Amino acid sequence: MKHNYPDKSPRALWIERQGICAFRTEELPALDSDSLLVQARFGSISRGTEALVFNGKVPTSEYQNMACPYQKGSFAFPVKYGYSIVGDIQAGPEELLGHAVFCLHPHQTHFVAKRTDLHLVPAGVPPQRAVLAANMETALNIIWDAGILPGDRVAIFGGGVVGLLTAYLATGIIGTETVLIDINADRREIATRLAIAFAAPEDTPRDCDVVINASASSAALNQALECAGYEGRIIEASWHGDKKVEINLGRQFHSKRLSLTSSQVGGISNGRRSRWTFARRLNAAMSLLADDRLDGLFSGETSFDMLDQDYGRIIASPDTLCHRIIY
Repeated sequence: MKHNYPDKSPRALWIERQGICAFRTEELPALDSDSLLVQARFGSISRGTEALVFNGKVPTSEYQNMACPYQKGSFAFPVKYGYSIVGDIQAGPEELLGHAVFCLHPHQTHFVAKRTDLHLVPAGVPPQRAVLAANMETALNIIWDAGILPGDRVAIFGGGVVGLLTAYLATGIIGTETVLIDINADRREIATRLAIAFAAPEDTPRDCDVVINASASSAALNQALECAGYEGRIIEASWHGDKKVEINLGRQFHSKRLSLTSSQVGGISNGRRSRWTFARRLNAAMSLLADDRLDGLFSGETSFDMLDQDYGRIIASPDTLCHRIIY
């Protein structure tokens, strides 16, 4: 095993208190036979979840459930949080040195991780695109939870990264009539590049077999109930943090025998969990990133050195899709 530790100590982004972040110097643990040293090359900001953390909107009851691997601190602040880094193996078994890997890890220049937490980036996926792996994994799990079948009529609310990736996967299921719905008309261009049909909220389809809400909007969730057909399935894929969501279970909810189910990537979909591990699911998600058109999901880039200054602005902008970090 080679030990090529860097001269400088790693730096990580910490959220010091609500709406305020800063760099901190970290200490690297000693390597053992089960761990490797990774030098970060690319990262990404997952705006939806990270905005809730940054703004102190994680309910106390969910502190344990929402903790990410290698997180330090707590959601009561300060906290080191994030879950998307692609880097190169710098120390470990010689046969792995230099290989690009994806890891669920907070924003940090270099770090030591367990070998089982590192996933080799497939040859057909550029490392700079592989930072979408966590988002694609979420989208894949939503598709499984939704149980979409060939020929289904599918409506997906929310043109963020997860909504776009979910629509991308659903559109690829043969025979489906899939439409992405968003109040932001600029999402139409991105959807078109991915061969996804797009509609404004006033043009949503009716009698859908499956409706997915990935918008984090209660208005969209209530509209999802309206466009579901008889015995249709509504999948709530958004996480609302500590926000109360009003949902109209009157009108046709009972007469149409609708089903409302949550989807959360922290658990593998029922019916697959006996065969699928988290590692298998993440590796499958990475293999789905070989399409060059997915580069359109990146709305900007920031040097890690500027992240302490730019993080709040990136989080706050409604135009942010996947924002890439360059180390």
